[in-house]
Amino acid sequence: MRFDDDANLDTSEVQDRRGSPIPGGRATVGGGLAAVIALLLALFLGVGPERLGLSSGADTATPAPSSLAQVQRSCRTGKDANTREDCRAVAVVNSVQDYWAQQFRQRHGTYSASPTVFFSGRVGTACGTATSAVGPFYCGGDRKVYLDLGFFDELRTKFGAGAGAFAQAYVIAHEYGHHVQDLQGLLGHAQDGPAGPDSNLVRTELQADCYAGVWAHHATTTPDPSTGRPLVADLTAADIRDGLDAAAAVGDDRIQQRFQGRVTPEIWTHGSARQRQQWFRQGYRTGDMWQCDTFR
Repeated sequence: MRFDDDANLDTSEVQDRRGSPIPGGRATVGGGLAAVIALLLALFLGVGPERLGLSSGADTATPAPSSLAQVQRSCRTGKDANTREDCRAVAVVNSVQDYWAQQFRQRHGTYSASPTVFFSGRVGTACGTATSAVGPFYCGGDRKVYLDLGFFDELRTKFGAGAGAFAQAYVIAHEYGHHVQDLQGLLGHAQDGPAGPDSNLVRTELQADCYAGVWAHHATTTPDPSTGRPLVADLTAADIRDGLDAAAAVGDDRIQQRFQGRVTPEIWTHGSARQRQQWFRQGYRTGDMWQCDTFR
C-alpha cells in the first residue's frame, strides 16, 4: 500500500490524545466475556456503561484536551504516510472519509465527518471510559473512532495477523464502516437480540467489514481534494491478502480457540474468520455498499 508522496494530509480529521491523562478512575468492568460483550455494545452503540450495569469509574470526568501537535508536526504529506505508522493512519482516515463523502453526495445524502482519536492506555468517550484492551472502536455517543496505535503490534503478536500496512488500513476502514451505519440509522440493529453467529450484532460487524472492502475497491480512484489525484497511489493483491489475513485473525472462532482453547459460537459478537473474510471480499469485489446487506 503506497500513498501519493505529494498529497497533503488533513490532520484536522485526527485528534491526538496520546500521553494525555484522563481524569477520574479506571474503567471498571465485571469479569467474564459477557461483560466484555456489554462494554463493546456500549462503545459501538453509544449506550452509557451505567445502563449495562458497568461503571466507567469517571462518570463526571471530561476527556483531556486533545492535542494535534504530534501529527501536525510530523504528518504533512503522503510521503510521511509512507514512512510513519501514525501518518499512515491519518492518510487512511483521509482516504476513507473522502470516499464516503463522495458516495453520500452521489446519493444525495450528507456525510458527517468523524474524527479518529489517537490515544494510549485509556481514553474518555461519550460512551464511558475505555482502555486499550478493548481494541479500536467506534463510539456512537460522540461519533468518533478511537484507536491506540499499539493495537497493530498486538494484531501481529497476539492475534497472529500479518504486519502489512493494509492490515492496519482494514481495521480503520472497518471502524468507519460503523460510522456509515450510524449515519444510515443501521447501527441500532446490533442491540436486537442476543449474541451468536446469526445475531444482529454479528451481522452489524460483518456489514462493517463489507464496507471496508467497498472502500478498498475504490481507494485508488477516489480523488484527494488537495491534488485531485487519489491519495492511495497503489494497492496490490498482496495488500488485499494482508487485509483478509487481519479479518481472519480477529474472527471470533480464531480468538476463542487461541485464548480459551475452544470455540463457543453462542457468544460470538463479530463473526467467524470465514464470515469476516467473506464479507470483506464481497465489498471489495463489488465496490457497492448495497451489496453489503448482511441482514437479508
